[in-house]
Amino acid sequence: MAKDLYEILGVARGANATEIKKAYRVLARKYHPDVNKESGAEDRFKEVQKAYEILSNPDKKAQYDQFGITDDSPRGGGGSEGFGGFSAENFEDIFDSFFGGNRRQKRSGPRQGEDLRYDLELSLEDACKGIKKDIEIYHLDKCSRCKGSGAQPGTQKNPCHQCHGAGQIKTVQRTMLGSFSQVVACPTCHGSGQIIQHPCLLCHGKGLEKQKRKISVSIPAGVESGTRLRVSSEGNHGEEGGPPGDLYVFITVKPHVYFVRRADDIHIRVELPLSKLILGAEIIVPTLSGHAELKIPAGTASGTTFRLKGKGVPHLQSYGTGDQFVDVLVKIPKTISAKEKKLIEEFAELQGDLKKTTDPLVYVKRNR
Repeated sequence: MAKDLYEILGVARGANATEIKKAYRVLARKYHPDVNKESGAEDRFKEVQKAYEILSNPDKKAQYDQFGITDDSPRGGGGSEGFGGFSAENFEDIFDSFFGGNRRQKRSGPRQGEDLRYDLELSLEDACKGIKKDIEIYHLDKCSRCKGSGAQPGTQKNPCHQCHGAGQIKTVQRTMLGSFSQVVACPTCHGSGQIIQHPCLLCHGKGLEKQKRKISVSIPAGVESGTRLRVSSEGNHGEEGGPPGDLYVFITVKPHVYFVRRADDIHIRVELPLSKLILGAEIIVPTLSGHAELKIPAGTASGTTFRLKGKGVPHLQSYGTGDQFVDVLVKIPKTISAKEKKLIEEFAELQGDLKKTTDPLVYVKRNR
C-alpha cells in the first residue's frame, strides 16, 4: 500500500492491538458504504480494512514494521516483481537495512524549516466574537550578520575538495552477493558540495539565528478548545536557503463563571424567588453580547428551560449562530421570619396543602 498503514488508521507506530482495533472500528463505522454515501467513502473503507487486516495480524505486522510491506501487499504491474511479492525497489530498501547506507542518497540542498506550536488561552467572550491577538514567538530566521550564507561577511563558500562540489561520492562494496556501488552524501561537506573556511561569528556557520518576533493572529469567531490555526511561513526558516515552516496556534478556552458552552449553544442557570414563578415576571439575563429581557409566565415550574434565539456562539467558518438556553430554578430561602412563615401557612391552607392524605401517588408526576 502506498500510504503508511498506521497513518491510515490514525494511530502511532507503537500502538497496541487494542488501540488498533478501536481505531479500526471508528473508521469502519464512519466510511462503511451502507452509512456513508459520499464519493470516495467506499475506497477509504477498503483502505482501512486492508490496513487493519495487516496490523491486526502479529506476523504481518512484524513483517510490515521491518520491511514496510507484507507478502500480500498489493502488487504493481509488469516485470518488476520478485522475491514473493517484493518489488525491486523494496528489495533495495531491504538490502540497505542489512548492509547500511542508502544506495540512492540525494545531494543535500535547501530544506524546509520546522513548524512551530504556540498555545493561546482565550476567554469565552473573545473566542465567540473573534479578535486579533498579538503574540510573541522565538523562531530561527536568517542570520542578521551573514544573511543566511553561514560564511563570515567578506568571505565566501568554496567547493568541497573531496567531492569537487558534487555533494556525493561513489563507493563500491563487495558482498557475498557480488559487488554493489553506492552513491552517498559526501562525509566532508555533508552533501552540500561546499566548505565554509571562515564560519560566521554569530551563527557559527549555520546561517540561522534565534530571533524574537511579534505576530498578529486573527482569531475567527466560534473557535473552541482544541481548534488549531495555521499561520503560514511563520515557523523556523529552512536550512540552505529552504522555505520557512508554519506556525500552528492551538486554542484553549477558559471556563466561564456562569456561561456553559455546548457546541454552539450557551447555557445559563438562574434562581428566582417562588413568588416570581407563581405570579410571573420579566427579568434581565446576561448574554455574550450584553443582556436580554426574558418573560417568565405565571405558574412556571422550577427546572423550566427558555430559549433565546441567536444569542449563542457564531458557527465557525459558516453562517448562523447558536442559541442561549436559560434554566430557571426556584430559590428557596434557608431562613424565614415568623410573619413570612404565617403567610406561607395561610397560603398552603388555601391551596389545601395541609390536608393529610394516604394516597402514595398524590405527589407523583406522570410520565409524558
